Amino acid sequence: MHMSAFIRTMQLLGPEAMRRLDDARVSVFGLGGVGSWAAEALARAGVGHLRLVDFDAVKESNINRQLYALHSTLGRYKTELACGRIRDINPRCDIDIRTEFVEGKTLPSLLEPRPDAIIDAIDSLSPKVRLIHAAASSGIAIVSSMGAAGRTDPSKIHIADIAQTQHCPLARFVRKKLHRLGIFTGVRCVYSTETARHTAAHASDDEGPELVKGRKRQPLGSISYMPAIFGFMAAGETVRLLLNQ
Repeated sequence: MHMSAFIRTMQLLGPEAMRRLDDARVSVFGLGGVGSWAAEALARAGVGHLRLVDFDAVKESNINRQLYALHSTLGRYKTELACGRIRDINPRCDIDIRTEFVEGKTLPSLLEPRPDAIIDAIDSLSPKVRLIHAAASSGIAIVSSMGAAGRTDPSKIHIADIAQTQHCPLARFVRKKLHRLGIFTGVRCVYSTETARHTAAHASDDEGPELVKGRKRQPLGSISYMPAIFGFMAAGETVRLLLNQ
């Protein structure tokens, strides 16, 4: 690690914490409005091993909220853009990019080698639940982002166990599906108690067992800063977990 680049973090946390972050392995699933900023924060915190998972390429509609989305990057894979940016932040960071869709047949390999922690920034219900279930079943710490779209008030964003989430339709759907799988607690979540400004559901409760890759979903309104704050809070909670705070 280039310590001069992280000297202020070292000053805050101390050398032992920095060594632990440098040794840590974190996987970020989803590199959109939440996950792109979460990966950025982890890299700038000095996390030394990052696995970045996303199957999608940048679209023009991403520009209002996603870190990698620029007119100059349209059509490029988010994993490749993330890798290049993080190498520019910390050239010594070990980066493992997986340009894959999270589904039953891909998930086992996406969890190998085993990470110390996972950030779930997936915005589709079935892959999200599948990832949370796999992490919880394997004893891997996971921080999951709930719905950021349709909201504008940062003061209503909270972090809690999934059993304590409130007023978030996506969290309700996730809880219900996890209950069917025998999981009731043990998943840290970033969520908002603000009532969303649209009536469209984030995901249908009767969604089938598999989400079709690239299936069109109804667009949800969003603003630049809300997904980013979700991502930063997820990264912050992950760092705290890694440091046993």
